[in-house]
Formats: sequence, structure tokens, C-alpha cells
Amino acid sequence: MLGKGLESLIPPQDKGQVSSVRYQDDQAPNQPQINADNYADERGKEISVNQRSNPRKSAASQQDAIFHIELEKIKSNPQQPRRHFNEEGIRELAASIREFGLLQPIVVTKIEKETATGSDVEYQLIAGERRWLAAKMLGLERIPAIIRNVDLEQERLELAIIENIQRADLSPIERARAFSKLQDEFRLTQREIASKLGKSREVVANTVRLLDLPANIQEALEKGNISESHSRLLLSIEEPAAQERIFRELLENSLTTRDLKNRVRQLKSQPEDGEPLAEKSEISPELKMIQERLSAELGAPVEIERKGERGKITITFYSPEELENIISKFEKEN
Repeated sequence: MLGKGLESLIPPQDKGQVSSVRYQDDQAPNQPQINADNYADERGKEISVNQRSNPRKSAASQQDAIFHIELEKIKSNPQQPRRHFNEEGIRELAASIREFGLLQPIVVTKIEKETATGSDVEYQLIAGERRWLAAKMLGLERIPAIIRNVDLEQERLELAIIENIQRADLSPIERARAFSKLQDEFRLTQREIASKLGKSREVVANTVRLLDLPANIQEALEKGNISESHSRLLLSIEEPAAQERIFRELLENSLTTRDLKNRVRQLKSQPEDGEPLAEKSEISPELKMIQERLSAELGAPVEIERKGERGKITITFYSPEELENIISKFEKEN
């Protein structure tokens, strides 16, 4: 469930209808052909096959009309979490659009701006920036688009961020920045973000924690030089100099996740004076079950360590909000 996310932006497609823009080999790329049941030009004059054949669909057709908007009037969304677009990928998408047509319109919102001579209209992307860039690469003048009227500035920006977070090709750091923006600028809690995206709160919290990494490690993760698993292991190293040293070893020796895990474990087994610490004993199945139950109840990682009759319970939290949530659960018990 995305709440006011993608489902409110892009209507479900009728399998019996196909909307596409097809470019013939002998056709100028700035004169695409539209094959759509609902089509409107940017002046708002609608041409609807369905209205003639089925009047009951006219209301839905008006809402979901596809407008043909001039590319120069469309602006990128400043809230787009993706900062880097693969040029080769855009080129491949452009070739696909030229051969097969644009099978899905972009989604925009209309913005009216006051000018010296009156008012002007431009559009801001909500979904489909790669398609927009590919169309510009082809030299097209117009592109099919669904216009969504979003009245509140915050709602419009929030929808744009949530839509882009759903893209599978966002890097972990780009997702982390987007989650952080929703927290800091839109005052959403991690639980609210998780609910809108259909994820667990722990996933959101752990992703945001990636921003605690030094800038050079974040850059390596964003460029794909290290994996998300690598970065989480590096994040577990608290001492900055040791973290940087292990990071360099990772890059120079192309360590696998298992290699890095062993290296981090080895590092943590050595205290500052060089004397090895006693290895942590494995907990019993009974304690492990209690540990897992506590983690589920508190919604936070719990670790139980026991030595003889004594021991300790460690509860880990990653934000003030998580700490308040844990405390509130204890207060309810009392």
C-alpha cells in the first residue's frame, strides 16, 4: 500500500487498451503518432474514442486523459532523489522509444507562473524523468503526459519523492537521502515513511543509518564500488581510523562480504592494548528465543549476553524517535 503514492498518481491500465507513441523510420522524430483511447492536447481539447462508444466512461476519461505537452515546458523535479542517470541507459531507452513507441506516459503537475506580460504555465515531473530525458535525446517536441492536480506544495513534493523511492535502480545512498528528506523536511516519522512505502520501520531506520558513513564511503557505495552489505559491516566499526583502514583493505583486495565480515570480527576481537578478548559464548536456544521475542516486542535489535549467572541485555536504537518508541512500550507495561 502506498497511500497517496504511486496508486494516486498512475491509474491502473485497462488490459484491453494500449496507449503508445510510435515513431516510423521515415517519420520526423518531432512528429510522433498517438494511438490512445483518451488523448488531449495541451489546450485541453479532448478527443475520446470511448466517449463516443461508451458515454458512461466519459468522467474517468476526462480525469485520465493523456496530454501532449511540449518538452521545453517540462521541468525536472528538485526533489528527485536520483542524482546520477546512466547515459548509456538513457540512450538504450531512447532507441526503444524510437522503435516501439512510448508505452507509458510521464506524470506531471501543472504550475502557473506570473510573468511581466501576464501568466505562463509550466509542468514539473512527478514520474518518468528517464523517459523525459530519452525524449529530449531524440529531439522530440512533445511527450504524452498525465497531469495530476496537486494543490499542496508539500503533498506534491512528497509524492515525487515516494514515487522515485519505489524505483528499483536507486542506489542505497539515494534511498537513504530520500528517507532523510522525508524525515527532516516533511516531518514524517520513520513509521509513517515505512507505511507509505510498504516497508518495515527497521528497513527505513537501517537505510538512513548509511548516511552516518564518511563521505568517501558513501561515494563508493553510490558508485557501486562496494555493496550495501559491505557498507553495513563498515558501519559497525566505531573507530574512524580503523573504519578507514578496513575500507582501504576492502577496495585494494576486492574483499567479498564474507571476507570483510571475518576481518571486522577479527578487528573487534582485539582491544586497544592488543590483548585478545575472550570469545563471546554462543547463547542457548532458550535465550535466543527470548532475544527474538524481545526484538519483536520492542521493534528494535536486542542482544543477550550471559556469563555464568550474570549477563546483560543490549537494546539498540538509531534515532530519538526509536528510543521514545521503546520507552513508551516499557511504560505501557507498567
